[in-house]
Amino acid sequence: MRVIKTTLNGDPNVGLYGMATDRYAIISDSNADKAVISEVLGVPVIVTRIARTDLTGIFIAGNSNAVLLPDIIESKELEIITEGIKKISKDIVVKVIKTNNTALGNLILANDKAAVISTLLEEQKDEISEALKVPVIVADLMDLSIIGSICITTNKGFLMNMHAEKEDFELVEQNIKVEGDIGTVNFGGPFVRSGLIANSNGYLIGNQTTGPEISRIDEALGFINV
Repeated sequence: MRVIKTTLNGDPNVGLYGMATDRYAIISDSNADKAVISEVLGVPVIVTRIARTDLTGIFIAGNSNAVLLPDIIESKELEIITEGIKKISKDIVVKVIKTNNTALGNLILANDKAAVISTLLEEQKDEISEALKVPVIVADLMDLSIIGSICITTNKGFLMNMHAEKEDFELVEQNIKVEGDIGTVNFGGPFVRSGLIANSNGYLIGNQTTGPEISRIDEALGFINV
């Protein structure tokens, strides 16, 4: 099983509530079927809220080498993630980033090859690069700082907001080092990250997403060749 149409916390905007890499996934919905999610994504699933909210996907970023967390995370939440990651691998870094711009998931676009970070995180560029163990460039996309909400990437491909200009698309393609496409989620939603939790093995998509949208996502994320 490569994809499931679902909700998290009763919401089709599943990307607000979790994220995934090729080594782990983190979600906030304690009622979700972890076994099914783990089967689709092919990785262990950690369940926790962040900053006493369910918006885990907004606050967390990372790749296979590290989990990046905002410093507003509660100590118990940090403990859950740290212990969960240790069980997966001791070489995955759990890094707390000190910044006033705490929605890291909205501000960072990363895979295991490279990362693009928002201009709002320019001061944190070096520590993000060191933790993720990839080259990092600083850029906004579509004149927006919330680059992590308008694009999602894996190690196989990326999906970007359907209104992206050619220059923005090429910036991501050249720096993230995978091919991608533009598209929508949840019956026309332009903020593609909000409707997706994805890695190289599979993805969770909001249950309002249409068949044609899923076909486009399959192509963009490298699950089918055209």
